[in-house]
This record gives sequence, C-alpha cells and structure tokens, in this order.
Amino acid sequence: MEIFPGLTIDLSFWDWFMSLSVPEMAVVLFALIGWVILILFFVKTLAELWVDYREKTKYIPHWEWVVLAVDIPPLFIQTPKAVEQVFAHLSGASPHITVFEKFWKGKKQKWFSFEVISIEGYIQFLVRTEVEFRDLVEAAIYAQYTEAEITEVEDYVDSTPNRYPSETHDVLGVEFKLAEEDAYPIRTYHDFEYQLSKDAVFSDPMAAILENFTRLGHGENLWMQLIIEPVSGHWKEKGIDLVKKLMGNEVHHHDSLAGKFASIPMAIMKELGNIWYWSFEPEEHHEEKAGGADKLSPGGKKTVEAIEDKISKIGFKSKLRVLYAARKEVFAPNRCIDGFVGALNQFHMMNRNAIVPYMTTHAHYDRNHAKSNRFKRTFVKAYKQRKIKWKRCPSYILNIEELATIWHFPLPFVKTPLLQKAGYKRGEPPTGLPVEWSETPLRRKGITAAHHEPGPPTLPAEGEGTSAGDAAPPENLPFG
Repeated sequence: MEIFPGLTIDLSFWDWFMSLSVPEMAVVLFALIGWVILILFFVKTLAELWVDYREKTKYIPHWEWVVLAVDIPPLFIQTPKAVEQVFAHLSGASPHITVFEKFWKGKKQKWFSFEVISIEGYIQFLVRTEVEFRDLVEAAIYAQYTEAEITEVEDYVDSTPNRYPSETHDVLGVEFKLAEEDAYPIRTYHDFEYQLSKDAVFSDPMAAILENFTRLGHGENLWMQLIIEPVSGHWKEKGIDLVKKLMGNEVHHHDSLAGKFASIPMAIMKELGNIWYWSFEPEEHHEEKAGGADKLSPGGKKTVEAIEDKISKIGFKSKLRVLYAARKEVFAPNRCIDGFVGALNQFHMMNRNAIVPYMTTHAHYDRNHAKSNRFKRTFVKAYKQRKIKWKRCPSYILNIEELATIWHFPLPFVKTPLLQKAGYKRGEPPTGLPVEWSETPLRRKGITAAHHEPGPPTLPAEGEGTSAGDAAPPENLPFG
C-alpha cells in the first residue's frame, strides 16, 4: 500500500494475520513476543536465587542473636498502647539498602521475634533480636516500662530434638495467616473496652491466650512467636486501592510488570483496528454505578474507616506460629492448641479480617508417617531459626496496633499462674538479710551447671555432727 509518493508499506503480513482465528493469533503473538516475557521471568528468578545465595553465605552467618527475658512489675499498669509504642520505636531498625549491598554483599533487613513460652507451666515473655539492635529493643521497652527487668538468657529451643521421629519427643506446629487481604484489619484492643458502669472496663485479650499456656504439666512445652520485619510504606498503596474499590471508584493497575506485558496484545489489536477501522473492544453498557461514601451501607462505611485507620499506622511484615512439644508419654496437643486457636478467634470481625490456621504438621497422620515427620522437621527448624518464610506460608502486614493486640504484657488483673513478673523497685538490701532462692527453667546467659551462683547455706542433717565453728540453730524458732 502506497501512502505517499515513494513511501510504500507492505501489509501482507497483517492481511495474513487478520485472516487467522483468535487461537491462531494468540499462538503467533506468543511466538513474536512471548520469548521476551520468558527471558524476563528467568532473569528475575536467577536474580532472586543469587540474592538468596549471597544472603545465606555472606551476610546472615555473621549475625549474632540474643534472647532477652522481659519481666514487668505486677502492679505496673500500662495498656497495650505502651507496647504499640514499643513496636513503633522498632521501626527505626529499617536501614537503606543499596543495589550493590543487596546483590553483592547480600545485605538483608534484620527482624525481631516477640515470644511467649510456657515450659511445664512456667510462662515467660521473650524478645529475640540481633546484637546490633539490642540497645534499640531495651530502650523501646524501658521508655514505656521504667521498672522492667530485662535479662539475657540461653535460647530455650535447644531442649527439643531436631529430628523426627524422635524416641523421646513429639511435636505439633501450627502456622497462621490472615483470612483476607492485608489491608483489612483484625479486631484490636480498642474493641475490647466495654461499659459495665460509669467507667470503661477493659477485657484483656491476652488473658484468653495465656490461659492455654497454664494447662501444661511435666514434660510439656508450648511456644508462640510473633516475627516482625520492618518494611517500607508501599503496602499502604493496596489499602488505598481497596478503599477506592469499595467506594466504587475506578482503580488502575499499571505498576506491575505482568500488567504491562498483559496489555501489549490488546494494544496491538487496537492499533490494527485503527488501521482497518475495526473495533476490538467489547460493547460498553453505560449504566449508572452506585459509588461514593453516600451509597455505602453503615457496615461498609465502618469497614472503609477501619482500613484507612490501619494504613495510617506503621506496618511490619509479620508471621505468627505456635509449637507444642512434649514427651511422648504425656503428648496431648488438644489440651492447649485447640484453645489457642480459639483464643485467636476473638480477633475476628465480620467484613474485616481474622487470624486463621494455614498449615500444620499433619498431626492427623500416623506418628511414623514420612510426610508428617518431614513437616515436623522443617517446622521445628523454621521455629528455631525464627524464619519468616516457611514452605508456601505467606507473610502478611500487621500494623503496630494489631501487633500490640496479639502480643502485650497482661494487665495486673490477669491472674496467670507461674507468670514471671519483676519484683518491686530494687534497692540496696540490709547486710545479712535472708534470701529466698528459686529456680526457673530459663538460665541466664553465661551461667552453666558447673559454674553457677552460690546457693543458700544448708543445715546439717539430723544426727550429723557439727564442726567446731558451726553453731546449732536455737530451738523453738518461729517459722513463717
């Protein structure tokens, strides 16, 4: 076809192309541009594998982790708002990582693990962090809990075997996820306040969670970890798009690479239509759409407000998991796991979000089942290493208010047996004051069984003699 004198365009290919059926057109388009998409896919996959390799060989092996036991005085009254500020404080641990540092040095964002453990009924709140951010964690806690006691302890996870089946122990692990998109919030601690009298009453959601940790006996352990990793604010864009969608506004998705390539065939068809004056677009029925805040139901308005409230606060990439480990002769996971899952249901709200089980270690299989044992080994490894990624379990975004709802120090009216709490404000004791000694399952870092702190003096047994320097205790001594 000659457009101008001396300018000719050969349209024989397009004549042949337009004579094909739609499936044949799709095959030809894939042959022409499909290889570009495949190359980009392989390049992206190789880049991810390279970054993962550099992280595991160059950067992560040099990390040094510490486990901090946090004890709060029993009469120190602070709402979960204080823990919310602790999480906000930790958002400062997000460094700027350059392309060179990411692809060559393998630099990666470090994460934190907030944990609640019960060792035979002894309950302790723990924070696991990398040494670099230990001062940040302690400063964040002391800023809100001035009388707190923070002690570095040995990691408790070594008490459980790594290989399964085990001759002595068995385990059951549960991984949790959000039921809906990240932008939908769960029920937070603000919704646990109710009016019983003139004053507002707070029903601490931590009470229902800790109650399951008190159900353990000798040889049983129940561990929960809430892993958080600082992220940028890009996750809020999905929340903004969701709000627009709920309000009936048009949402454009042109940022993703897949979306750009998916629009190429349609763009080609439109250009061909312009040449032959054909229309390849489906007929549009212009109907009046019910959009805007005025058209939303009362529940829809509250949902939109809740989403906007969530994205207005700092968010973390999060992962919640729980592990029950016990000796085989006392292994009974239903004693506490079912109650723990039920306790998480209190955070569910209709038209919003919920925390639901996503994957377990297949306890319904026989204990000698190969698949069950493989899942147990990988789950225990993920728990001990505090991995935020395990199998196909996706991470999700929780803001600081949601994190403080799931993990916070209980208020004084929560009467949990054997919950470790700090004493009153410390001072110099008088000389010669008797000391009460007690043991805890957790051991301070650096103290071993062979080299431990001196214990209290012991009296000779009845019938045993005393040395010249020993004095017998007086008779009729009153005992408390």
